[in-house]
Amino acid sequence: MKLSSRLAAFFVAFLSASCLHATAQTPPILVLNSLDASVSVIDPATWKETRRIPTGKEPHHLYLTPDEKSVIIANALGDSLTFIDPRTAEVQRTVRGILDPYHLRFSPDMKWFVTAANRLNHVDIYRWDGKDMVLARRISTAKTPSHLWIDSKSSAVYVSMQDSDELVAIDLATQTQKWRIKTGPMPADVYGTPDDRHVLVGLTGSDSVEVFDVSGKEPRSVRKIRTGDGAHAFRAAGDRRHVYVSNRVANTISKIDMQTFEVTGSFAAPGGPDCMDIMSGGKLLLVTSRWSRKLTVIDTEQKKVVRQINVGKSPHGVWTLDHVPR
Repeated sequence: MKLSSRLAAFFVAFLSASCLHATAQTPPILVLNSLDASVSVIDPATWKETRRIPTGKEPHHLYLTPDEKSVIIANALGDSLTFIDPRTAEVQRTVRGILDPYHLRFSPDMKWFVTAANRLNHVDIYRWDGKDMVLARRISTAKTPSHLWIDSKSSAVYVSMQDSDELVAIDLATQTQKWRIKTGPMPADVYGTPDDRHVLVGLTGSDSVEVFDVSGKEPRSVRKIRTGDGAHAFRAAGDRRHVYVSNRVANTISKIDMQTFEVTGSFAAPGGPDCMDIMSGGKLLLVTSRWSRKLTVIDTEQKKVVRQINVGKSPHGVWTLDHVPR
């Protein structure tokens, strides 16, 4: 083989290897700094913050678009949405005029985009065409709508009312309220079981998760699962049976069996644990430590903190494309 041919073959092999490395690279971890109006980008290979991206005021939660091409950051006080590439963490665009988007969620059938206006006491339902959202209905609610859950059939939206202690169900087809029911104190995150029969509500003003049977015409509170003071946010463990809940005041995380509604394990999570994500494989749990400006990484098998990364003020939402099944 001639020297020029060897050099050409070398460069082809080098470029191929580089492309494979780039393709195989683990997607970044995104942490929303609510009081800094920014998102911290964490490299999971080095566990270092690589950059900090400005957003609108008070980014709290984020959600992947149905085509998985964008992750949407909801800027509550900025009345805007920031679209970011989930693989490169590059800003794609900003959508303005979305009033007080505190929490957000797409329906499983990919037709609807829903936001909860925590400050303005309403829920907005938007039609989604794969690129843009058009407001279909604004629904006035009780005081301080907090978190959303949409059932697997895309038929109902469940919304917690943080300051009026209620759970409200909205019919997606008609965009009207179906029912409302009293909850324990200061309900926050909402999570539905895989069979759509039950909805779990974290009671941040208590030490429990309240379970509601929503399978009948009228909802029923059927159980309270004691987890720890300040039960707040949920994240699926990835096995369609267990879900984690962060107990913000107790500084712990509990694992709940959604078939027996029993706590099957718990471990310490310092600094006011809030939102979580579980990396693929299920071993590493990411949780924002709200009061200590850190992202905490916990080994769920050893049940211990393995590292903490400094981020911005009041870290809230955390997310990575490299996660377990929801």
